[in-house]
Amino acid sequence: MILVLRALGVGDLAAGVPAIRAVRSHFADRTLALAAPAWLTPLIDLIGGVDRVVPQSGLVPLPPLPPVEIAINLHGSGPQSTELLASARPEQLWAFGAGPSWRDEEHERDRWCRMLAHYGVAASPDDTDLAVPRVAVPHGVTIIHPGAKSPSRRWPVSRYATVARALASSGHKVVVTGSAAERDIASAVAAAAGLGESAVLDTGLAELAGLVAHARLLISGDTGIAHLATAYRTPSVTLFGPMPPARWGPPPDRPQHQVIWHGTRAERGDAPGPDVHPALLAITPSEVLERIPHA
Repeated sequence: MILVLRALGVGDLAAGVPAIRAVRSHFADRTLALAAPAWLTPLIDLIGGVDRVVPQSGLVPLPPLPPVEIAINLHGSGPQSTELLASARPEQLWAFGAGPSWRDEEHERDRWCRMLAHYGVAASPDDTDLAVPRVAVPHGVTIIHPGAKSPSRRWPVSRYATVARALASSGHKVVVTGSAAERDIASAVAAAAGLGESAVLDTGLAELAGLVAHARLLISGDTGIAHLATAYRTPSVTLFGPMPPARWGPPPDRPQHQVIWHGTRAERGDAPGPDVHPALLAITPSEVLERIPHA
């Protein structure tokens, strides 16, 4: 069995798709197990080729596993994640540190493809596409997604509402999405934009992926749903705060994905806090509207 560790969130999993798919292709005759949060299973199914999901939330101890031929650390720089994989007693362990050196400024997709190349596995960072789930969702909507895990990545509700109102006035069918924990934020945006509560959509992960796959446009912060837009090549405008698009943004050769970032290296940092990052506050609603792609 080949065991891959990527026990993170939606955006992290999507950014790891090129590496996961490369491992699948290289070890076509082996069982491929992915250690990741169980709630991500609907999204993991859209990658294709993962034979087994090993439920793994963060770096807690691994459950009992069959013999592991190769354990591959696609989770982090180590040492904690590497030590976790070592506890499975694999015949081989592929990781940064033991293999190539870690580069802080590297794009997340490039990072893992480079690590695999060190071990002789060819991987393309552009291999980001996901299968489209067979779910009943509205088609052709414009999605406003105001939430993000860290408050520092949340553009103000009033500004999202201004953008939503302008798009609705110009003929877009605007919906607002968010996790259960973000329901209040989504409802506040819909109310301030004059959309009504019916514009706030409750979706599971498969439904969210389907919604993005069939959407007209996505506007969001630097969070998981933005990576789904990349996976489905859905036109998007992504607002960056603590982290630059050079590390987490879409491929630069896709004009349908627009990014806005007014940060500097000196400002960067993603420690959780109650305040919106200054780089995000520097973005105005008019700037977002001007960057709407027309693909």
